[in-house]
Amino acid sequence: MVLLAESAGTRLVLKQSLDKLRVEQDWYADRSRIRRECAALRDLAPLMPKGAVPTVLWEDAANSLFVMTAAGEGARDWKSLLLAGEASEEIAACVGSMLAAQIRVSWQSAEWRERFGDRTNFEQLRLDPYYRATAGRHRDLAPRFHRLIDDCLGRPCALTHGDWSPKNFLVEGDAVMAIDYEVIHFGDPSFDAAFLLNHLVLKSFHRPALAPALSVLARRFWETLRHEMPRSTAWFEVATVEHLGCLMLARVDGKSPAEYLSEDDRAQVRQFARRLILDRPSTVTDVFLLLGRGLNRSSRAHGKG
Repeated sequence: MVLLAESAGTRLVLKQSLDKLRVEQDWYADRSRIRRECAALRDLAPLMPKGAVPTVLWEDAANSLFVMTAAGEGARDWKSLLLAGEASEEIAACVGSMLAAQIRVSWQSAEWRERFGDRTNFEQLRLDPYYRATAGRHRDLAPRFHRLIDDCLGRPCALTHGDWSPKNFLVEGDAVMAIDYEVIHFGDPSFDAAFLLNHLVLKSFHRPALAPALSVLARRFWETLRHEMPRSTAWFEVATVEHLGCLMLARVDGKSPAEYLSEDDRAQVRQFARRLILDRPSTVTDVFLLLGRGLNRSSRAHGKG
């Protein structure tokens, strides 16, 4: 539950965790995730660019809630801006830079691992409803999903947000604030990179006319992230592409389907995702080249070309 409070020019957000998420299917999670989110915001605030995360003002741990600063009145979430056709490369670069900063400050850190090593919330809110649920519906792909889960859990190396999605970036002018840290854990940060890229892919299927611009944003995000990350991550791109295919399929056949996709969109996403999983491209650039070709063929087939 999230409430915005405004009075005499002051804007605050009160957030409280629920044990059952507000989705169509039964989906439960430990309410203690709110305390981890609160702790992460406090710990990250002095290490990230000013205003990159909200400031925690007060916490009531017993009732699983806290109060934090809100973005300005004119702020809009990046998801809304993207769907409205506003494709800012500067925002994409900022989101990539913020993720890189989060990875750098926690990279192979025993201290961060000790504080955020528990991955229960990640299991409950991501691996179970996304990967395991989808594997149950695509039995031929189940071994690939389960191997990816094992690989993901076997390479904890940095803080991982777990919901690095356009809806969780509030944009006001040149300022970008990241929110919703309730799935934060010390884990596999390639999941975050793929999570963001996945949303750009899904929106390309939903709004094919925006696909070229979204591809540019994906490239800008990815190039910024890789340029600013630690250099000892040769495995990172392959892992990102593996996550990307599975996340795409999860957002049509898992417990949290993307609400804006039509049935036709879902069918196209499903076909493309299965292709990525069964015949994984080598690079993120290759994924978007394949996507562009696929969308062009689809447009011609529907008389839109």
